[in-house]
Amino acid sequence: MAPIPTPPAEPQDSPDTYVGLDSDAAERLARERGWSTVRSLAPGTVITMEYRVGRLNFEVKDGRVSRAWKG
Repeated sequence: MAPIPTPPAEPQDSPDTYVGLDSDAAERLARERGWSTVRSLAPGTVITMEYRVGRLNFEVKDGRVSRAWKG
């Protein structure tokens, strides 16, 4: 039987620290802190809710992060 893969570690980082930042600066900072995927979304965008380790989601309004969450 094949070994069970070990998922990559998720950065020890609070999504709340990105709220209020310029979206481009927030994305750069998130990648520097180790997030493998950063997704910027407009308010009300319909998305699937599957959880992905290492992904950080931003809701961006008027060029600023208004909400951020993992997965």
